[in-house]
Amino acid sequence: MDFPQNFLRFLVSASRVAILTGAGVSQESGLKTFRDAQTGLWAQYKPEDLASPEAFVRDPKLVWDWYAWRREAIKGARPNPGHYALVEMEKRIPEFTLITQNVDGLHRFAGSQNVLELHGNIQKVRCSQCGTFAETWDDDSESVPACEICGGALRPDVVWFGESLPRDGLESAVNASRSCQVFFSIGTSGVVQPAAALAHAARNNGSVVVEINAEPTPLTPTVDFAFHGKSGVILPELVRAVWNS
Repeated sequence: MDFPQNFLRFLVSASRVAILTGAGVSQESGLKTFRDAQTGLWAQYKPEDLASPEAFVRDPKLVWDWYAWRREAIKGARPNPGHYALVEMEKRIPEFTLITQNVDGLHRFAGSQNVLELHGNIQKVRCSQCGTFAETWDDDSESVPACEICGGALRPDVVWFGESLPRDGLESAVNASRSCQVFFSIGTSGVVQPAAALAHAARNNGSVVVEINAEPTPLTPTVDFAFHGKSGVILPELVRAVWNS
């Protein structure tokens, strides 16, 4: 891909970069989105029946089984070249913040260090009562596994419908977006709030905003540079073009 020379020159000199990634990045590793994964047995349920505090109170085993099934599906997934290209970018940029809406943990798996998982991590499990994280648990038990500390029901460490994003993580994401010189929106529709507001926060504070996505989005008309195609192809090419690696 031919990247504009002014963009390459600016990126090679940038010291503060923020990245927002969405489901498109994970799809290139073969993972389905939440709704796309609702096939077979799960197709009969509304998303809110599988991923809300009310659903967990009403039928905790159903919710637990849905996430156990999704964790199993993720086990075979591996980071794609786009994930690894972001790892390489982080090595070369002094202040690099990777903000993700994905819950699969593939960015950390690939080696990214400064990662803000806005919607949590499906690979982690915590107590629904005291918040203590569990090191081990049984996905195949007849009932929802219990917390070893207080006996409360364990739940996935993800943000459900109707829940707020973790304040610390969101504040860090906003601060990184406001202070960066370059902001990338990668593999995301740019419409899910509050993450969608991050690109505008960056733009309002003078950042160059870049979109990498399979197709145009509502964000496209407002960005400085838009590259449409697979992030697993575009990102490695960009790293080579900027850092000759």
